[in-house]
Amino acid sequence: MTRQSHDQFAKQYLEELLSPLGLVQTSYDIASEIRQVDVWFVPTPAASPAGEWLGLLGQMALQTCIFEPFRNPPTPAEVRNCQLKLYSIHGEIQRGARRDHRARAGVELPFLWILSPSCSPRLINGFGAKEDLQNWGKGVYFLPELLKTALVAINQLPVNPNTLWLRVLGRGATQEQAVAELAALPEVNSQHRQLLEILANWRINLEINQNINNDEDKELIMNLSPAYQRWREETFQEGRQEGRQEGREEGNLEGQRLLVASLLSARFGALDEELSRIITPLMQLPAMERTQLLLNLSQLSRSELLARFGEASN
Repeated sequence: MTRQSHDQFAKQYLEELLSPLGLVQTSYDIASEIRQVDVWFVPTPAASPAGEWLGLLGQMALQTCIFEPFRNPPTPAEVRNCQLKLYSIHGEIQRGARRDHRARAGVELPFLWILSPSCSPRLINGFGAKEDLQNWGKGVYFLPELLKTALVAINQLPVNPNTLWLRVLGRGATQEQAVAELAALPEVNSQHRQLLEILANWRINLEINQNINNDEDKELIMNLSPAYQRWREETFQEGRQEGRQEGREEGNLEGQRLLVASLLSARFGALDEELSRIITPLMQLPAMERTQLLLNLSQLSRSELLARFGEASN
């Protein structure tokens, strides 16, 4: 389950970071094959400095590419499977070029970035991958040129702002430090708040939808906590500011409403019209009773909530 939630998070996270730079599609289908790539990216044609703040990730996004993020280090078979998807796409593009009578030399074939929390020497040596320290720095291993593939060992990346956005996708101490750095940043741009919310929702989703009974889940929740706390504080602060602007003292309540809405969305997948209507009667509960209900939300079904609060919302 942790791996599935990581996959969902990684796709949403990379989509948020890369969307200002070009076209991003997650779970991209490969025609004629029952396969999907995690993230398909096509940069905008015009050169732009917009991706400079993304550092190493922005450098990767200068070309059409595929991102395959892994929660656990991939096996050789999983790396080959990623390459199989890559070459299936290469074949589609080249067939399309022949149909359109375009010169094959002018067709850009996507590059594959395999993002792994770590890479063993056996994996790196087995695929003949080598670092390009002058252009890419430590931790990025390129397979022979014509294979158009690189392995990124996230735990080996230098700890600096240039690698921050990739280190968030790591594990253990690597991820813990990166999330703390991200949470401590001043608001870089409009995306910063959205990224904090994505990380906070991942933590909320873990707590609500899973039984936290192993060290990996507990560690991940701890790693995500700085981002969750920063997002929570900003959400409440935003509510207070809106309340003052409207001449009311309801800002804290508005922040709590946003938190309740986020918890319901994480628990049930989407905040549809029925669930939206029960937020108001739920907020009318005494504070202690409301807190207890939210802590036990994972034990309540949608029908139970609607039966209890649905009538009050009419």
